[in-house]
Amino acid sequence: MGFRKPATFAVMCTGMFVVLLDVTIVNVALPSIGRGTGVTHVADLQWVIGAYQLTLAGLLLFGGALAERYGHRRILTTGFVIFGLASVACALAPGLWTLVAARAVQGTGAALLLPATLAVVIRLYTRREEHARAVCAWAVVTSLSLPAGPVLGGLLVELLGWPWIFWINVPVVVLVVAGTAYLVVESAPEPRPLDVTGAVLGTAALALVAFTVIETGRLGAWPPVFLLPAALALAAGIAFVLTERHRAHPVLPVSLLSRRPIAVSTIVAAGMNFGINGVIILFSIFLQVVGGHTPIESGLALLPLFVPLVLLPAHAARTAARRGPEPVMLAGLVLLVAGFAPLLALRADSGYGALVVGMTLIGAGAGLLTPAIVALAMTAAPPAGEGLTSALNTSARQAGGVLGVAALGAIAGDPARPAAFVSGVHDAAIVAGAVYLGAALLTLVTRSETAGPFTAPRLR
Repeated sequence: MGFRKPATFAVMCTGMFVVLLDVTIVNVALPSIGRGTGVTHVADLQWVIGAYQLTLAGLLLFGGALAERYGHRRILTTGFVIFGLASVACALAPGLWTLVAARAVQGTGAALLLPATLAVVIRLYTRREEHARAVCAWAVVTSLSLPAGPVLGGLLVELLGWPWIFWINVPVVVLVVAGTAYLVVESAPEPRPLDVTGAVLGTAALALVAFTVIETGRLGAWPPVFLLPAALALAAGIAFVLTERHRAHPVLPVSLLSRRPIAVSTIVAAGMNFGINGVIILFSIFLQVVGGHTPIESGLALLPLFVPLVLLPAHAARTAARRGPEPVMLAGLVLLVAGFAPLLALRADSGYGALVVGMTLIGAGAGLLTPAIVALAMTAAPPAGEGLTSALNTSARQAGGVLGVAALGAIAGDPARPAAFVSGVHDAAIVAGAVYLGAALLTLVTRSETAGPFTAPRLR
C-alpha cells in the first residue's frame, strides 16, 4: 500500500500534465503547421487551438458526471484511449481541417479524463493534511505544464517537425493507461440521469460564438451571412440556461451561480483566460512570422510570461488565506492591465525587448489571479460541492480561452501584412485591457458587499 498511493498520484499527475500541455504546446507550432498544410491565414490556424479548448470546456462538467455514474477508472481509461488515438490522428493529419477535427476529438478525451484524475487523487488522500499537500502538489504540476508547452513544442518542431508535438503523447498515454489499470481501484458507480441535452447545447453555443467571431475577423466586417450562426448561438445559449434550470441533475447547476462569489469568480476566470490565451497566440505569431525567430527561440522567448505562473500561485494562495481573495484578485487584474499597456507601443520592427516587460507583468498578474479566483469560489461552495465548483471554474477558464483566441486573433488579423497585424495587436490589447478593467470593477463591487474575514475553504 505504501507504494501504490504515491505511484497512483504520480500516474494521475502525469496524465493531467500531458492533457494541459496540449493547451499550450501547439502555440509555437502554428506557423509550422500553416506552412506544412499550405494555410497562412490566422483565422484558420486559430481552430487548431480553439477546437481542443472548445470540446474540453464544453464537455468537462459532463465528463465529471460520466465518471460519477460509470466509475472513475472506466471513464479515465476511456478518456486516455480517446486522447491517445486522437493524438495519432493529429500527427498523421494530411490537411488543416483533418487536424482540427482530430483536435476536437482529443479535447473530448481530455474532458472525460481530467475530472476523473482529480477525483482519484481526492479519494486517495482523505486525511486533511494529506489532502492539502496533494492539492498543492497537483497545482504545482498544473503550473509546470504551462512553461513546458512552448519550450518543448519549440524544440520538437525545430528538431523533428510539428507532428511530433502529438506523437510525444502516445508513449505517455500508454504508460498512464497501464498504470491506471494496475493501480487505480474502481469507484462505486452512482446511478443518476445524464444531462446530454445540456452538454450538447452548452458546447454548441460556445462553438457557434467562436465560429462567428473567427470568421467575422477573417472578412474584417460583419456580413449578413453571420447573422444566422450568431442567432443560433444566442438561441442555444438561452436554451441551455432554460434546460439547466429545470433539470434534476443538470450538467451545470444554475443555483451555483446564484451565489455571488461563485458567479464573480466564474466571470473573472473566463476573463483571465480570454486575454492570456488570446495574447499567447499573438506573441507566438509575432515572434516567428513578423520577427523571424525559430520555433525554439520563440518557445524560450515566452518564458517571462509563464515562469511567474509557476512561482507566484503558492504565495498568492497564502496571502488570500490571510487577507481574503479579493485584494489578491485586484492586484492580479491591475498587473494584467499594466501588462497589456506596453503592447500599444509595439511596431513591426520592434525587437524582443519590447515584449519582455508586458509578458512578465501579464504572467505575474495571472499568477496572482489564478489561486485567488478559486479561493473566492470556495468561500461560497455548498457542502460537498467543492469539486463541482472547482470544475465550473476550470470550464469557465477554458471557455474564456476559446473566445480569447477567437476574438484577439480575429482583431489582430493576418500576420502576412505585418504593419496591419501589429495595428491589430494594439486593438486586441485595448480589448483585453477593457475586459480586465471590467473584471476589476466587478471584484471591487463584490468586495464591498462581502467584506469581512476570509474563511478558508473546507478540505474534504
